[in-house]
Formats: sequence, structure tokens, C-alpha cells
Amino acid sequence: MLKDNRCKILAYLRASTDKQDVTHQKYEILEYARGNDLRVDQYIEVTISSTKNSKQRRIDELTKKLSPHDTLIVTELSRLGRSTTEVVDLVNTLINQQVRIIIIKQHLDFNRHDLNSKVIVTLFSLFGELERDFISLRTKEALASKKAKGTLQKSQFDVDREKIIELLTLGVSVRKIANLLKYKNHISLNTYINKRKLFDTKL
Repeated sequence: MLKDNRCKILAYLRASTDKQDVTHQKYEILEYARGNDLRVDQYIEVTISSTKNSKQRRIDELTKKLSPHDTLIVTELSRLGRSTTEVVDLVNTLINQQVRIIIIKQHLDFNRHDLNSKVIVTLFSLFGELERDFISLRTKEALASKKAKGTLQKSQFDVDREKIIELLTLGVSVRKIANLLKYKNHISLNTYINKRKLFDTKL
């Protein structure tokens, strides 16, 4: 396939630490380009962890260089992001900008005007939304768990827990319990009792 002179082809290569992996990616891309009569105009190579931000991974630089009708080639989808959501968002953004995206290992060729590409992108979007929902759910569960644990943090009153329960059962007020156990602040003791649900009592 002959390349439109007005368009350019960029290849993005990223490896976490092993420089040899970038070399291997470049070989794969060269082989693919040769077999499909394509010529890569520029390689953007980076050896960096996927945990780094998009600027450090040169993704921002990549998106700025791509124009409508340009082509982006990568060896696999995981090179483009650090999560499904990030990859999906980037792919959708580029396709909406009329950038063609070729993913060699997954045998994907995203072209906005191609029906199969539209179907795949739609599925990717759903997967992205699903992952966002999972992240939101996990965050809420983690916060709830943290909050629950927070109410049961160790307290200075724990050593006298049994004595406190016994005195409450006998009808002794929280203020008197604090005095008997030599606690200066009966309000803190009352908070402890309520959080531990030791007894339903009032100051």
C-alpha cells in the first residue's frame, strides 16, 4: 500500500528497563512495515516504567506529532498505557482525530471509517467504562473498610475495657467511671464507649 505524501507514519516503542526489548519491538515494526509496503517516518523510543506519567512516557509528545490521516504503529496495545482505561481513552482520542492505529501482535488496524474498527472501539469503550466502574467500586470499598477500621483503632481505654463494661452494667455514669479509673477526660471516654458500643449511656 502506497503512502499518501501528505501523511506520516510514526512508531511508538516503550520498554520498562531492558533496552534489548525496544530493539526487538523496532525489528517487529520494520518487518511489518516491509511486508505491508509502509515506511516509518519517525520512531519515538522510550525505556521507562509504565507507572510513569504520559509526559515521561512521551505519549504527550506522540499525540502532538500525530495529525489527521497519519498512522501510528505499535507492537501491542499495552505499550500505549498503564491501564485498560488509559489505553482505551488514547485509542478513542486518536481515532476521533482520524489517526489510523496499527497494533501488530493483536492484529488490529483501527480505521475510523472501517466497520470492524468501529465495533472493536465500541467494545473497548465498554471495557474502559467497566474498568472505571470497578476502580470506583474498589475505591469505595477501600474507603469504607478504612473508615470501619478507623473506628476501632487502639485506644488508651482498651486496657480497662472489661472494668468499663462492668461499671456501666452497674449503672455508674461515664463521668464517675473516668474519675474512678483516673482518666482526665470523661468526654473522650464517652466517645470510646459509643464507638465500641459497650453500653448505651449518657453523660
